[in-house]
Amino acid sequence: MNLDRSVLVFAGSMILISLVLSQLLSPAWLLLTAWIGVVMFQSAFTGFCPAAILFRKLGVKPGSAFR
Repeated sequence: MNLDRSVLVFAGSMILISLVLSQLLSPAWLLLTAWIGVVMFQSAFTGFCPAAILFRKLGVKPGSAFR
């Protein structure tokens, strides 16, 4: 799995987890969903993605989007 797909899997998983937690525990978990959306939005324009940096340091092979 390359870096691009790893970031997408991570973001999607975090969104689903936060949605489940908001239903089971507290609606405040929707703030995590909103934060992920904000980070994804700014990443599209700036190219800065904290998850991509983390996965790169973990040795995930680069893809075409995050170089």
